[in-house]
Amino acid sequence: MSRLITNDKSQVQVIARAATILRALEEENAGLSLGQIAQRVNLARSTVQRIVAALETEKLVIAATPNGRVRLGPAILRLAASVRSDFITLARPLLERLSEELHETVDLSTIKKDHLVFIDQVIGSQRLRAVSAVGDTFPLYCTANGKAYLAQLSDDAIEALVGRAYDARTPKTLTRLDSLLNDLKAVRRNGVAYDREEHTLGICAVGVALHDPLGNAVAISVPVPSQRFQNRQALIADRLIATKAALESRMNSAAA
Repeated sequence: MSRLITNDKSQVQVIARAATILRALEEENAGLSLGQIAQRVNLARSTVQRIVAALETEKLVIAATPNGRVRLGPAILRLAASVRSDFITLARPLLERLSEELHETVDLSTIKKDHLVFIDQVIGSQRLRAVSAVGDTFPLYCTANGKAYLAQLSDDAIEALVGRAYDARTPKTLTRLDSLLNDLKAVRRNGVAYDREEHTLGICAVGVALHDPLGNAVAISVPVPSQRFQNRQALIADRLIATKAALESRMNSAAA
């Protein structure tokens, strides 16, 4: 019995180490050497070599250069694309319902380092509406969806990710870390983040953040022309929180 338990623990450890190596390779399009991976994941080079060899067999990683660098392989990229597509499909009805309730545009975005990328959008029915294109990227520090994500991090992690000073997109942009951290205190209390013309003059937004089934950070936001934002922000925040809860419940049911 003790040997079975030991073997189980060993297998779990190998899986955890493989996952750590795969995460280290994320966004490293040029690949990493075995030594670089070992340093990042704090494992012996020989251990990294054995795990990488197994991952290569399954095409989860592939050679990036002739001199030993490796990068994420087609198998893991297909899996990630499939999960992303499934998540968008799962979220889409809730985004559509939210847009119908508010008559506003609803955006779904994912986080890539210090930016967010729009991956889906339901355009609102108002004649005057805020619209961005799927695939557009925006900074984290001056957007509602970006600040909703930042609020989930520690202050030190926020500084490491976005730095201490930021470009002023508008006269209302928070350009210093201390101002941003003060704003994020309210986000942590209330569960929603606000962009009050900080990214684009004439447009405000409310955002919430959560995680997809793979643990990747995603955010839902509702951008609104400034002239009708003041009277609607409380309603938008309330419906966004409800939508987040409904989506998390739907993901839990799908995983069960």
